Amino acid sequence: MKNETAGEAFHAVVVTIFPELIEAVAAVGVFGRAVDRGLIQLETINPRRYTDDRHQTVDSKAYGGGPGMVMKVGPLRAALEEARRRCPKAKVVYLSPQGEPFTQGHAEACAELGEVILLAGRYEGIDQRVIERDVDVQWSLGDYVLSGGELPALVVLDAVARLRPGVLGDEGSAEAESFSAGLLDFPHYTRPEEVDGQRVPEVLLSGDHGAIAAWRQAQAEAVTQRQRPDLWARWQEQQQRAEKRKGSIGDGSHE
Repeated sequence: MKNETAGEAFHAVVVTIFPELIEAVAAVGVFGRAVDRGLIQLETINPRRYTDDRHQTVDSKAYGGGPGMVMKVGPLRAALEEARRRCPKAKVVYLSPQGEPFTQGHAEACAELGEVILLAGRYEGIDQRVIERDVDVQWSLGDYVLSGGELPALVVLDAVARLRPGVLGDEGSAEAESFSAGLLDFPHYTRPEEVDGQRVPEVLLSGDHGAIAAWRQAQAEAVTQRQRPDLWARWQEQQQRAEKRKGSIGDGSHE
């Protein structure tokens, strides 16, 4: 299909030994439609292509012993070199439990850059020498271990894709979602007005856009304070700093 935003497609390369997993999931939903419309260019590179044995071996036993296998330097480094040729501006992101927590801020920065290379490990992980020389940053989805980096890579891709122009039907959708303003999202309702005695809040039926906006803001603050005290504290600090800067500008003083 014709690219609707020529020259503006987001380019992602995933280095993985299971490209079929990435390609299958990425073919559906919002992300799949964005690929079809030429808004996102997604490629996979399999490190097995850069092996020299008939079994296409990409892993070996760990030095020092222990259970499990470790992904080898050679195939990974060759695959990443090819990925860099395709995405010369991109950062190489290794999806790892040792990484910093992936946040909306990371997604926004990645979407703005326009390119990303995602390295999905398997087994017990990858050789440390690849991390030291070939990886720019490590991201983690949380304090737990998965069988590989493919699912985290798909999460990153989905979060980033939603921020690219034209991907969502309503450009305001991404701005209104959780974390974009530092708060969790407010509650949503749709038809019918009443279900099993549960009614839609009257303010949402009023047509008063100012009152609706105020209600949604109050709800977002309340749910954030209740469910994510850490985010609430951070948001309050941001508000206080903003008020301080506003006050400094108003009285002509400088920090």
